[in-house]
Amino acid sequence: MNSDSDLQIAGDILEVPHLLQPPREHPSTVSEFVGLARSIAADRSQWEHLVQYDATSRWYHRLRTGPGYEVWLLSWVPGQGSGLHDHGRSSGVLTVLEGALTERTERDTRALGAGSQRVFAPGYIHEVVNDSLEPAVSLHVYYPGLTEMPMHSAQCAPAVVTA
Repeated sequence: MNSDSDLQIAGDILEVPHLLQPPREHPSTVSEFVGLARSIAADRSQWEHLVQYDATSRWYHRLRTGPGYEVWLLSWVPGQGSGLHDHGRSSGVLTVLEGALTERTERDTRALGAGSQRVFAPGYIHEVVNDSLEPAVSLHVYYPGLTEMPMHSAQCAPAVVTA
């Protein structure tokens, strides 16, 4: 074996964790917000005991705030949905913690199972619905914190649902 192989120069690619930066206390980039959502999702002790289900409306709880951002925990019983909306000037990360949700946009429909994440920019129009027969729980990170959620008419909804 050549003593100057790529492996010797660069090191074992599977050993890169030592090169990664430690998580920041307060995220400021899209990837850091995605990482925050993943870390909360992975630590059920942070959210599982808080979840409640309400048959009359979606249940929600502000889980955490930081400089300019908010983290929300939501539950969805079968049939509950958000209606077609955007998030004003806020960007967001939606993470499904338990169950399954369906996201509908003007262009398509996506099934989101546990562990699925969606990232969206200000003005992104969508509807989130629990189309399954089981309850679902989701985590939502908004930056800046959510101050408005304008509703849109169903005319923006897709005419044909695709899988």
